Amino acid sequence: MEELALLGDEAVALGAIHAGLTAAYGYPGTPSTEIMERLIAEYESGGPKAAWCANEKTALEAALGVSFAGRRAMVTMKHVGLNVAADPFVNGALLGIKGGLVIAVADDPGMHSSQNEQDSRFYAAFALVPCLEPRTQQEAYDLTREAFDISEQFHVPVVLRLVTRLSHARSGVRVSPQRSQNPLSKADKREWMLLPAYARRRYASLLERQAAMLDWSEKHPVNRLEIENRDRNRVVITTGLGGNYYEENLADLKRALQERGGKEPARLHIGAYPLPQNLIRRLCEGAEEILVIEEGQPLVEQKLRGILPQKHIIHGKMDGTLPASGELDPDVIRPALGLPPRPALSIPSLQDGSFALPGRPPQLCNGCPHGDSYATIKLAVEGLESVAITSDIGCYALGATPPYDIPETIVCMGASVNMAKGAADAGIQHAIGVIGDSTFLHSGITPLIDAIASNTPMTLVILDNSIVAMTGCQDTILPSENLSRLVLGLGLNPEHLLQLEAKRSNLEANAELLRKEILYRGVSVVIFKRECIEAIKKRQKIEAAKKAKPACEDRGGQA
Repeated sequence: MEELALLGDEAVALGAIHAGLTAAYGYPGTPSTEIMERLIAEYESGGPKAAWCANEKTALEAALGVSFAGRRAMVTMKHVGLNVAADPFVNGALLGIKGGLVIAVADDPGMHSSQNEQDSRFYAAFALVPCLEPRTQQEAYDLTREAFDISEQFHVPVVLRLVTRLSHARSGVRVSPQRSQNPLSKADKREWMLLPAYARRRYASLLERQAAMLDWSEKHPVNRLEIENRDRNRVVITTGLGGNYYEENLADLKRALQERGGKEPARLHIGAYPLPQNLIRRLCEGAEEILVIEEGQPLVEQKLRGILPQKHIIHGKMDGTLPASGELDPDVIRPALGLPPRPALSIPSLQDGSFALPGRPPQLCNGCPHGDSYATIKLAVEGLESVAITSDIGCYALGATPPYDIPETIVCMGASVNMAKGAADAGIQHAIGVIGDSTFLHSGITPLIDAIASNTPMTLVILDNSIVAMTGCQDTILPSENLSRLVLGLGLNPEHLLQLEAKRSNLEANAELLRKEILYRGVSVVIFKRECIEAIKKRQKIEAAKKAKPACEDRGGQA
């Protein structure tokens, strides 16, 4: 059995391929991006189909089409992407899934690169489908490989829940031989048409399968009960990476308990959902106190209160024993285990205050075209009253930081367009939405249709840097040269579509043209075009490598 050093995301990608994957679709978003990047690299080398999509909804719908054809599909996204894909996800649970369908969702506790901390396990519970939560890179590989079988066993999509630390950490992973793809075999159409009469029957069928899913969870080896020769009065439940953090403190905990004449607590580790209720009841039988250690929101902690009698005292995030927000780690959970903080490293220069690291807030890259675009916007609105500038998720969100301080709102993908429309409808005279090219294609098109249909007095500024920059310079779905044609195709008046080169040398001229559109009492769209500086660097590296390759080959392949 071959062993490879893999990121958690890469382990998921290989687990899917080795499970007989036919196609994978996704939208880039930290910390999930590397799953699709590895899948695309494998695709370019002859592996299964893998492609970025316009957004998470379109990705999941494409995967449903693969499943309908009887073959295995995966969808990749970050946690907030599941919000975008919620419609086909929840409805997909009602379908008679034919080919295995796995939805790999990477959550981001601590909001390292996200606007919230939502926990995808709640989505799985809401849709009544199984969820797998690996705690190691090896489990990420094994559970991904197994998830397709589970999907086909219960005829439902399966959620694979990852978190940032697992996605971006590397470890040795033993991989298995690749299995062949499923044969082409269409599903029964009666199981795939959610007309009300069919949907009611499909929902009843989904409810009937819950008992079998629960039985599967109770027996799955990743749900591990440890009660022999343990303290049954004070017990511990861990989930996902919470199990790792607990075990990193276990040696200290055992020593502390032995000194007091106590024993290691009985414990249940959960990595497969729905929650194994019988295992929980066995663990907690006779227990007075329960400590729940779970990465993300308190899903298990909440559900315990419906599974167990009220007599139990439950500790976790809801009672403040563990912090309600942010990422867990071994040090964070030590107080909950009754352990003192780990000894800190002695660094005098830090302790006496003689050395302090400067603050390093995120900033636009040197040479970023967005800086010149924001400078243009700032000059264009100078002296105007009743101005609202709404922005969006992406690199350009950093325009909210000095020296620009321009956007006033940043909510979610695509929100800038409709929020500018709403601000204009509310009476703000000069409403300006700012959105990137890939984000516009993701979820900015439909709100622009609304604005054009009502001829809302607003200006949409599209920052076209020809790349999905923040997530690692993935290609946009639509080439830059077609962006203006798309906008015109939505019904925009051609006289109020401007394409400007985002250059500091054009600052005053661009600002004057932009100001005219801001003053126009209708919908206008201004596209600032200039390639991302990091995309240029990436392309130059690739070109340099190609030029260097023949020289290496001339020396017999020796670099």
